[in-house]
Amino acid sequence: MTAIAFIAAGAAGVWLLSTPGGGPATGAPWPRVSVHRTASTSPPTSATLLGGVLAGAAAGVAGWIGAWTLFGGVAAPTLVALLSAAIPPCAATQRRRRRAASSWQAWPRLLAEIRVLVAHRGQSIPAALFAAGMHAPPVMRQAFSEAARTWSLSTDFEASLRVLKASLADPTADAVCETLLAAHQIGGVRIDARLRALAEAAQAEAAARSDARAKQAGARFARSFVASVPAFMALIGLSIGRGRQAYESGDGQLLVAFSVLAVAGCWLWAGRIMTIPARKRVFLQ
Repeated sequence: MTAIAFIAAGAAGVWLLSTPGGGPATGAPWPRVSVHRTASTSPPTSATLLGGVLAGAAAGVAGWIGAWTLFGGVAAPTLVALLSAAIPPCAATQRRRRRAASSWQAWPRLLAEIRVLVAHRGQSIPAALFAAGMHAPPVMRQAFSEAARTWSLSTDFEASLRVLKASLADPTADAVCETLLAAHQIGGVRIDARLRALAEAAQAEAAARSDARAKQAGARFARSFVASVPAFMALIGLSIGRGRQAYESGDGQLLVAFSVLAVAGCWLWAGRIMTIPARKRVFLQ
């Protein structure tokens, strides 16, 4: 029971550290808009946090049982349990980032809709932007709703765009907002040509990133395959010599712990060097 409680506490800590926007449960409320917050990294709800803690605890317990079955002892199973507890929250964070990246690829379609509403239907730029935002992917829709609420309350388009930029925190969104703001304030800007150029640039970037991810498919499979090799070697080691008794010894536990840390470190390092760099934001003010 003590080991299970320890694993659950470790899972809770790992979830809080690996979940973007995590913070104290008490004190000041979450800000509605932050320049570092995106639509994909909004603060977790209590249900999401509880589910993540339970998933991490379950993964930690499963990892501890599996490691103890193989290696016995305490040190190696505890280390494996802590690393296993980190898998669910990290996987959830990666899924949110992938959903956000795929949603931001919708900008070419949204820009085309804004062009049609402004150039062919005669709508104002704010009305066209917020109308197109109603058809945005779910992960972006809340940001558009907040910006539209600001516009309806203040009719300040610049303030509304600041809300949208801060919520999305996306370089493409920054460029679109600055272009629309200039067209709205100055007038005489060739908005149709500008939006067409932005849509083409966003489409080209989305295609380039999709191509890069496709080219990494083989490397990512090799990363997963190579990480599984030590586990099979550990299984084979059970049938060699004293098997599990050797794993249970002090030296065996030390070597197993070192091997687990080496595999985890190589896994993280390989994932880091395969990360596709994000575009830098230039319109932060």
